[in-house]
Amino acid sequence: MSGTPVQVPRSGRPLHGEPILERAFRVLGAFTEAGVGLALHTIAARAGLPKSTTSRIASQLTDVGALERLDNGDFVVGLHLLEIASLAPRGHGLRAAALPFMQELHRVTGQHILLAVRDGDEAVLVERLSARDAAAVKYRVGGRLPLTGTGIGIALLAHAPERIRKEALAGANDAACVRRLLATVRSDGVCAVTMPNPLRSGPTTMSTVAAPILSRRGDALGALSLVAPDEGGPRTAAVTALRRASLAISRAASP
Repeated sequence: MSGTPVQVPRSGRPLHGEPILERAFRVLGAFTEAGVGLALHTIAARAGLPKSTTSRIASQLTDVGALERLDNGDFVVGLHLLEIASLAPRGHGLRAAALPFMQELHRVTGQHILLAVRDGDEAVLVERLSARDAAAVKYRVGGRLPLTGTGIGIALLAHAPERIRKEALAGANDAACVRRLLATVRSDGVCAVTMPNPLRSGPTTMSTVAAPILSRRGDALGALSLVAPDEGGPRTAAVTALRRASLAISRAASP
């Protein structure tokens, strides 16, 4: 879930005639961190719904296993959602093809290996392998990432429809830099990016090497990236390894 604030009418009531399914997804969208329980009033505020409506919907979602209620009354995401989400073909099928190559990269580098797919104007992380002693990062499976603010997002954006690229570039902080990276991805099949670490602990900057995973027609099935502390040295080995892995996954996912 992206955690994007919901536009709420001034009355504080849901939009007139809004389908119950949309309100249910607004309740589910209130959960933005894995394993964190939320009180009913917090869910209502984030979803932009009256507390009574939120209570009724949360109870119904609990009955079907989409939410679970803790002993203290807070709600957490239920296991039934995980069961359903695991069946998503774009995530699960690609993950199955990519996992052996991700595991080898993880074994060799001891760093974070990420796999993502594009969903509209965002990247969705479908797998992450991390060593115990790797630098802490905020990325989580199921989390959403901006297409212009991460290496893996740029790898996806390079092969996104033109409309998506134009909209993303219009909102980019440094559109010229993003354009250069997109050109590098399209010409070399990989890009290397150094960005500030959003976490207060650990290294101040992180290095990302990312590559798209393409179908035989050239469409982006997903993207692969390696995230590690920036050591300021050459990244030739990482670039070569990521490029080889992405090509191998492309062949495995598009036989």
